[in-house]
Amino acid sequence: MTWDVLSIIGTIAFAVSGAIIAMEEEYDILGVYILGIVTAFGGGAIRNLLIGVPVSALWEQGLFFQIALLSITAVFLFPNNLLRHWQKWGNFFDAIGLSAFAIQGAIYAANMDHPISAVIVAAVLTGIGGGIIRDLLAGRKPIVLRAEIYAVWAILAGLIIGLKIASSPWELYTLFVLITTLRVLSYTFDWKLPSRRLGAQ
Repeated sequence: MTWDVLSIIGTIAFAVSGAIIAMEEEYDILGVYILGIVTAFGGGAIRNLLIGVPVSALWEQGLFFQIALLSITAVFLFPNNLLRHWQKWGNFFDAIGLSAFAIQGAIYAANMDHPISAVIVAAVLTGIGGGIIRDLLAGRKPIVLRAEIYAVWAILAGLIIGLKIASSPWELYTLFVLITTLRVLSYTFDWKLPSRRLGAQ
């Protein structure tokens, strides 16, 4: 049940995220649907490849595809005056998607009895994979490659689940709220990882 709820939350959040970025880039309606679907399912596809799950498993998620399509359609039909607030709320949707999918990916790997390293990798790939594909297709520098703290929260989620610190439904939902909050705080207060520039001397 927890896995399904997190999957639905992540699917809606990332489908909305991909659709609105496509509209910002002035893609046509087909481009909006493609970017929304790729954002919602790209991370799961990459995760499945690396932990040994057939990619065809994605096609068994009919309900999630329907949820993604409905979410994209709703966003496409939103009045422009509501969509202008995307800059304000867009990062929040992305934070929700990151948190939900990172935890869902970690649970997926943990249930397959993979070691903690694989659980962390599954959390990261599921949490950030769709966003990376979205940004690359939209011609943007992926968030995860900037100094901004992003993938660290997916690593934290994978570590907590891999160490079995959180396993019951209420613990997983608490972790979801925690990771989402940390991501929101990191972009609100501009927390950054150390970086080094190699410019002209």
